[in-house]
Amino acid sequence: MAVETEVIYETRPPPDIPFDPAVLPPSLKLTDAHQKLYDEVLKHFDREEYVLPGVEDGALTEEEKFWLSAESMLRFLRAVKWASAQAAIKRLEATLKWRREYGLYDVITASHVEPEALTGKMVLWGYDADNRPALYLRPSKQNTEESIRQVHFVVWALERLTELMGPGVETLALMVDFSDRAKNPSLTQSRAVLNILQTHYPERLGRALVVNVPFLVNAFFKLITPFIDPLTRPKLRFNPDCVGEGLFDASELLSEWSGGSAHFQYEHDRYWGPLVRLCAEKREKLWTEWRALGGKIGVREWDVKTRIELAEAEKVEAKVGTPIVVQAEETKAPVKEEKGNEETESPAAI
Repeated sequence: MAVETEVIYETRPPPDIPFDPAVLPPSLKLTDAHQKLYDEVLKHFDREEYVLPGVEDGALTEEEKFWLSAESMLRFLRAVKWASAQAAIKRLEATLKWRREYGLYDVITASHVEPEALTGKMVLWGYDADNRPALYLRPSKQNTEESIRQVHFVVWALERLTELMGPGVETLALMVDFSDRAKNPSLTQSRAVLNILQTHYPERLGRALVVNVPFLVNAFFKLITPFIDPLTRPKLRFNPDCVGEGLFDASELLSEWSGGSAHFQYEHDRYWGPLVRLCAEKREKLWTEWRALGGKIGVREWDVKTRIELAEAEKVEAKVGTPIVVQAEETKAPVKEEKGNEETESPAAI
């Protein structure tokens, strides 16, 4: 008798990640020199009189203060290879302006990009072996003509992925499948997306895996490779054995990828609403804890997310009576110093 295969229609919530809130992840452990640069960046933005230069209303909104977490500032410092606080400040301010002008807070909404999502050409589902949320691109399911809204859809997905990252996770896994006569995006649009990723989402790409690459697509990658930062290129892999190489657990990899056992089927009405609600719920919890920690620039994402996890654990304890071993850390210090944490990313690294 054949065993029925469970068909999956909805995205998965973040996995449980074992953590000790008193032990910081490597990205928050800084040398004295790096700590000094971070303190300069924080001091610049955390001034009461600070206004974003070159814009009509330069006072930072609550959304912008929330975005200016300790980790966000450190990602930009790593992107400029710790050259100077001013170099990071310049890029951070450029991105703050871009986020306003590009419409991240008002234009790029779920309802705005939903027409791009109808066929499942881009899916947020599962987590790799390092607990990174995975973003699947399936160009063969393209359903719209090339437009700015297609790029908006990518940006919207990037923002949602950050909400699905657990404690200590700051990067994503990009999965591209060119099977079934996939249509290439134009070189112009590809360059536009690369520019957004490298300029405004530095240090966010953990790995990029590409399968079923036909000759024409391979030629296309050769065309865009010069526009990809040299230190980002090693993150790009073609036709990897995701399960055999330990990049994914089989249950967390879509079955259309070799070795994957997750039988995901895209039905828009069953996928889209739950995804939007899941991300909205995660976002609300992040905001609630951020405000509880002072609602200021420089609050650590680590503290926010570990507090959420501990609160969830307390709810479970109340139901089953299981004691909780770890306690939430109350400190709001942006970073903890540690010698020997050298960075290798380049200024444009994703």
